[in-house]
Amino acid sequence: MAHERILLSPPDVSEEDRTALNRAFDGGWIAPLGPEVDAFEAELSAAVGRSHVAALSAGTAGLHLALMVGGVEAGDKVFVSDLTFAATANAIRYVGAEPVFIDCDRATWNMDPDLLAEALAAAAAAGKLPSAVIAVDLYGQCAAYERIEPLCAEYGVLLIEDAAEALGAAYRGRPAGSFGDMAVLSFNGNKIITTSGGGALASNRADWIEKAVFLSTQARDPAPHYQHSMVGYNYRMSNLLAALGRSQLADLARRVEARRHTNQVYRQRLGHIPGIEFMPEAAGSYSNFWLTCLTLDPAVSGIDREQVRTHLVAEEIEARPVWKPMHMQPIYAECAVIGGSVSASLFADGLCLPSGSTLTDDDRNRVVEAVLDAHSL
Repeated sequence: MAHERILLSPPDVSEEDRTALNRAFDGGWIAPLGPEVDAFEAELSAAVGRSHVAALSAGTAGLHLALMVGGVEAGDKVFVSDLTFAATANAIRYVGAEPVFIDCDRATWNMDPDLLAEALAAAAAAGKLPSAVIAVDLYGQCAAYERIEPLCAEYGVLLIEDAAEALGAAYRGRPAGSFGDMAVLSFNGNKIITTSGGGALASNRADWIEKAVFLSTQARDPAPHYQHSMVGYNYRMSNLLAALGRSQLADLARRVEARRHTNQVYRQRLGHIPGIEFMPEAAGSYSNFWLTCLTLDPAVSGIDREQVRTHLVAEEIEARPVWKPMHMQPIYAECAVIGGSVSASLFADGLCLPSGSTLTDDDRNRVVEAVLDAHSL
């Protein structure tokens, strides 16, 4: 019997979301900005513990603007997590800067703070400090900010938190989005909450967010006519999508709990298989488990990641390798990398399992049984 396809992380939408969109529509604010945007920004501020937020068209826009308002310029170096989605590195190129990729550690899969410390010390000794560090909160787990924040402060380097995957997570009691000088969020269709497409930039510095808003609205000067003294961008979120975001954000706690439950089920039912190890939840971390990820050691299990993935696909179950490290991407092959072996190993053996907050018990059972079947082939 044919099965309905189980997706990796599909949008989780409800009648409450439809009601929110209708509210915005009926309010007459169809133009890009309006009261829903203002309210969404205020609610996001409370959720991530920041005093100022700009709602934007994408998380990538937030990364671009963070670098711009932080003063990163052409020719500068930016230290950035190696194991991440391409948008993190692409934004560095948008401003003409050069990424230097920092490997992750096995304990967190996030930026290795020891490697970062070594890289910053070497750069300081050479008189060539980076203009910024971008730390990524991978798959819903915050980076080791207890180490990373003091390091960046010691060297006077801007720290940007890429929390695109981590809304609802926490580290040492602080919410994802509250770390560094600025933080970036994503509300893409596959994220834990969605505005269809969208993102946000958060900071405690009002001047940075004001400048980001200015740049994101085509950098229009205060004049009765259209006048522009700088190149701007069309990066603001629409009022309709902000209404959807507000409804989704109100349901965040349930979504996090649903993904954590899925992670727990997978661990309980698959964790005993020789060769399988799940992405660790580091000490002091509370992951939103945006995606549940594991590694499969073929030397121990007798089967590799691709054999499992293709079997799942044949069973109408979406599964993907973990992010391909940036230093292995053709476009960044010439860039400097500090380490790289850990991220390369995780890519070789790592697999992301369906993790959406709409998964049913039957869905989880199908995923588990398919992994077990693949392992016994």
